[in-house]
Amino acid sequence: MDGWERERAVERIERLVETVETEPMPVPVREIWVFGDLALGLDPVERIDIYLTKDILLRDEPDRASEFVDSHGVKSVGKTVRAEWASEYPEHLRTTANGHAAPEKCLGAHLIDEGEPIHLEVCNTSFDDNVTQRLRGALARESYEEALDPRGACLWIEGTRSEEAFEKLRTGEFVFPTLSDSFEMLGASDSEAETIAETITESRSQQSGASVRGDVV
Repeated sequence: MDGWERERAVERIERLVETVETEPMPVPVREIWVFGDLALGLDPVERIDIYLTKDILLRDEPDRASEFVDSHGVKSVGKTVRAEWASEYPEHLRTTANGHAAPEKCLGAHLIDEGEPIHLEVCNTSFDDNVTQRLRGALARESYEEALDPRGACLWIEGTRSEEAFEKLRTGEFVFPTLSDSFEMLGASDSEAETIAETITESRSQQSGASVRGDVV
C-alpha cells in the first residue's frame, strides 16, 4: 500500500471534522481523535486512524421507527439513530446483522468513502478511557488484537476544534514512545507489550480501504 502524502491525510481529516461540525449526524458526536501513523508524523501515511466518541441516543422519535421499516427495511430508526438524519441521508443507513440501524456503521458511511485508507473507531467513551479498558480486556483474554494504539491526539471536542493540535499534526510535532513502550507504560509486561505491538502492526498491515469498528464500554 502506497498510502497518502501527509498533507493530503491532514486535509482529509480536516474535512471529516468540518462534516461533523456542519452536517447532521446519526447520533451526537462528542470527540474526534487521530491516532497511529498520522499522529506519529509519518509521511506517507498508510492508513488514517480516527477515534470518534459518540453519545448513545436515548430518545429521538421512536414513533417513526415503523416508517423506516416500511420504506427501507431498517429497524430502530428514531431509537438508535436520529430519524431526521435518516430522512436526509437514507443512502448512509447501515444495519446490524438483525436489521437494526447501527450507529457506528451509519457514521462510517456518512464520514468516509469505501475505498479510502481510513479506519474509524467509534465508542461511547473517551479515547483515553477506552485505551485502558481495551488493554485490560486484551490482557485478560490474551486477545491482543483488541488493544487500541494509545498514541493519539484530540482534535475536536464538544464542538470546539483544537487549532494547536491541528498545527502539531500538520508539522508532525507530536512526540510519542514506541507502541510497545506505550503499552508497558499502561501496565503490560515487557513481553506482553511486544506481543500486542506486533499483533496490532500485523493486523494494520492487512487492512485496506475503509473500515469501521464499533465499541460500547
